[in-house]
Parts: sequence; C-alpha cells; structure tokens
Amino acid sequence: MNGHADFAAALLDPAHPCPAGLVAWNGSDPASRFAVYRNNVVVSLVDALADSFPVTLATVGDAFFRALAREFVFANPPRSPLLSLHGRGFADFVATFAPAASVPWLADLARLEMLRIEAYHAADAEPLPAAAIAALLAEPERLPGLHLRCHPSAAILCSPWAVHSLWVAHQGDRDPSAVDPCRPESVLIVRSGGEVATDELPQAVVAFVAALMRGENLAAAAQAGQSVDGGFDLALAFATLLHRQIIVTVDSGSGGQDHERHA
Repeated sequence: MNGHADFAAALLDPAHPCPAGLVAWNGSDPASRFAVYRNNVVVSLVDALADSFPVTLATVGDAFFRALAREFVFANPPRSPLLSLHGRGFADFVATFAPAASVPWLADLARLEMLRIEAYHAADAEPLPAAAIAALLAEPERLPGLHLRCHPSAAILCSPWAVHSLWVAHQGDRDPSAVDPCRPESVLIVRSGGEVATDELPQAVVAFVAALMRGENLAAAAQAGQSVDGGFDLALAFATLLHRQIIVTVDSGSGGQDHERHA
C-alpha cells in the first residue's frame, strides 16, 4: 500500500495504526495529532450527513443519528468530492443497522431524502411547452404509440410506510407523532421549476409514470396503471405529468423525436 492509500485507510479506520513517516512540526506525538485529525474528519462527514438527512435525524434524535452516521462513515468512505452524494448508500446501511430496527420506516425516510438530493443534482432538461403537448393531444390516434421521456430528476419511491406524510410533517407545524407510519405510500420526486417537489400519488398513477420512465409507450404505461386499479384515470395521470412539467421529449418510437427540449 502506498503512502497516500495508507493515510486514507488510516483516516477512516480507528483500528488502523498511525501511518508511518508522520512527523509533528512541534515534536509532539504524531499518533495523538493524527487521532485528532481523524476525529475532525469524521465529525465533518457526520455533519454533512446530518445536513443531508435532517428528517431522518429529527426522527431518531441527534445522539442516535450521529452514532449511526459515524458507523456509516467508517464503513463507507466518501467516493465523490460532493459530500451531499456521500449518503447514497446511507439508507441501505440504516436498513441493516440493528439498533434502528425499532424504527422500521427510517431507511425509506432516508431514501426519500436522498432521492431529493439526487433530483436537485440531476441533469437539466427543459419541459415541453404546453403548446407542443396540446398539439399531441389534438391527435388522439397517435397517443398510444408515443413514448414520453421524463425529466432526468424524476424518481419514484414505493414504501410500505407513510414516509411522505412523515417528511411533510417535519416541514411545517404538523406533529410528526400524529402521523400513522404504518400506511404504504408511493412518492414521486422531481425537480420542477428549479425546486424539488415531492408528491404522494395513487399507486396506479405511480405504475403509469414508472412505465414511462422505463421507456414504455403510452398504451403500455396506461395498461400498467389499469393493472393496479381498474378505475385508473389516464386524464388524472396526465394532469400530474403536466403539473410537475415532467415531460421533456416525445417520440413515436420509430427512432425520430417528434418534440424535444433541452437546456
């Protein structure tokens, strides 16, 4: 192991000895000074996670969250210069963290917060203008075969827990303890108008949007919605797409794009 790799390994592993060759400028014990430096780095990374997952933190309290985050930092050193993206594996870690088992919705709550961060950092893409969408709707015979490409920031979280309601309760004056967490919720996350929006949607609408995100045409997406709920309302699902300005390109699936807008 070279010097840089050895230093990095020791920095986030308390069991690792102080790297060889370190010298303190004032003649003090380099191992003690390295331990202080290591602690400062870990605290900084834990603080970054606290900033990224404020609702997760509020749910379990500062002391528990910091103990959890510290274990995550040791097990998952940062791999990106963007500290906000360091938490990509945090939800999976929470799901396996035994002391968090008494809060079974905590992992999905962290997933929701991470999806919001990823939506914020996703690539830019301008939504189709209303006039272009109106032109498509004026030709209903073409609609079934159309492929609607969604904004790069769009993501879906289907949870057996009421993670959206819990997240919303922490944004205002609601009492989070008044939320029944044992209710499944499906959530759409997308950056709309420069802001990240988080909406709870009916499961049939989520199935419709998820099919579009997989590249299915409009007919197949509508069928996905109907398979979840025989009363699936395509007009309502379309209204969701338009409201959040999710549609960025439309093509007929023949290789050529009928409408396209990019930033």
